[in-house]
Amino acid sequence: MGTQYLTFTLHDSLYAVEVLQVREVLEYTQPQELPCPDPVIAGLIRSRGQSISVINLRHKFGFHDVEPTKDTRIIVLEVPSDSANCNDQGQMVFGAIADSVNEVLDLDANAEEHAPEVGHSIAADFISGIGRVDDKFIIILNMDKVLSFEELEKIAPTDAHDVSEEE
Repeated sequence: MGTQYLTFTLHDSLYAVEVLQVREVLEYTQPQELPCPDPVIAGLIRSRGQSISVINLRHKFGFHDVEPTKDTRIIVLEVPSDSANCNDQGQMVFGAIADSVNEVLDLDANAEEHAPEVGHSIAADFISGIGRVDDKFIIILNMDKVLSFEELEKIAPTDAHDVSEEE
């Protein structure tokens, strides 16, 4: 058995993250804007009584903005972090906006290729591999590295441990 990945689209390409890092997938809600000059930071939402910072992957990857559609989703992720603002399990919780969420795929390790050499591109740092299903490439993201430590510090809500209010 291979590794399970949640697949999603962004700018007409197929991406994937390990299912073990996905807490939940939410219908898109306009995040509350924050006074932050970084366009990667979309704002805050609340889920399960917790404030969750949301990032705009389109901005992070250098794609142009589009209006949200009925298919737009927020993928809530939990990634290991050394940040002082992580939860009790040593994980940073944040949301990532995706154009759409597709399906969970089981990819055999033999079907994965290493990330291609793309010179000094920052993208090479957070692509952990390339998968294929039929004739489609799936870009497998290493969410631990998509955001730098400095970006994680910027998105950490001040009440990251507040889970008393249930939604």
